[in-house]
Amino acid sequence: MSGRVKGFRFAGVHGGVKAGDALDLGLVFADEPAVAAGVFTKNRVRAAPVVISERRLKSGRCQAILVNSGNANACTGKEGTQAALALTRAAAASLRVPNALIVPASTGVIGVQLPCENIAAAIPALIADLSEAGAARFARAIMTTDRGPKVAQAEFKVGRTTCRLLGIAKGAGMVHPNMATTLAFVATDAPLKQATLSKLLRQSTELTFNRATVDGDTSTNDSIYALASGAASDRMVEEKSAAGRRLAWALTEVLESLAKKIVADGEGAEHLVRIDVRGARSNADAVQIARTIAGSQLVKTALHGCDPNWGRILAAAGRSGGRFNPDHVSMKIGSVLIYENGTPVMTPKTEAKAAETMKRPEYVISVTLGPGRGLGHYWTCDLGHEYVRINADYRT
Repeated sequence: MSGRVKGFRFAGVHGGVKAGDALDLGLVFADEPAVAAGVFTKNRVRAAPVVISERRLKSGRCQAILVNSGNANACTGKEGTQAALALTRAAAASLRVPNALIVPASTGVIGVQLPCENIAAAIPALIADLSEAGAARFARAIMTTDRGPKVAQAEFKVGRTTCRLLGIAKGAGMVHPNMATTLAFVATDAPLKQATLSKLLRQSTELTFNRATVDGDTSTNDSIYALASGAASDRMVEEKSAAGRRLAWALTEVLESLAKKIVADGEGAEHLVRIDVRGARSNADAVQIARTIAGSQLVKTALHGCDPNWGRILAAAGRSGGRFNPDHVSMKIGSVLIYENGTPVMTPKTEAKAAETMKRPEYVISVTLGPGRGLGHYWTCDLGHEYVRINADYRT
């Protein structure tokens, strides 16, 4: 796929937020006002762009998203709010679109005022950089501690027409559900109503970004934006139609791919691990148990050390609040059985196999709780020395 979606253009330039000439200012632009929806952080401390974006997206329409990296514009008081509003006005004037149809997004260091003059001066160059093929530059412009850009794509049919969906995200640290810490942007050329887009975005976010953790911290700036241009077809996508189901699948596929890329890129991470829980009394119990295991610092350090420490996994499950009988629990690392019906079954040979599995870049830890039908999963990563180094030095 080309990374192009009908009706959208993207840009990324240096806007004077980061040192040197690093890309730090991005723009998503729809040729016409697009149907829009968003999901935002549940942290009670919310950055100015989050508050503004959530308010403006209630209209169900958006034409441009102005994004900066290197500065979160969080905990910056009235001055930070005024800066975000001033920059959307400047962008609106240059783009010749209504100010209410532009939303801001920021990511980076908390508690520092935006360099408004620098960003405003870069807006003409940003608009000049807009291109249908500009997604790669936009993806780089929104990065902070990311090791690389995060992009995912999918296609789906609306009747005989092929529609496209493009997702771009950033995130590597400060990642935990409610929703997961990131900025993410989704663009599709399918035609659909705002209520449908909003519902599908919330559902897909719950199954993907809200099933991902790196370090247990939920950011002040978490936001997922979804825009639909409708440029690919005149046939409206209804939620419960075959096309609606294909769109839902494509959206979940794209967000799942982005969530996995974020966790795999967890600051200093070397292993991407899926925690699968089955046999619970309910799906809610299974998800809660998977979430607690995935977020356990002791489990995550064992993942870093490639140590098949079933005791840490079992203890995390036990404190999760999920209901289960410990005597019925079994566990596997990859295909290696390490614990069965409440009893450890590792031998020196199987422990070595389990440890070897844990050296892989990606693998699954399966926890079966009993005969229940509840299923749940979480994506997590290991936690090691590099995470501490990156975050100890983040502001300096």
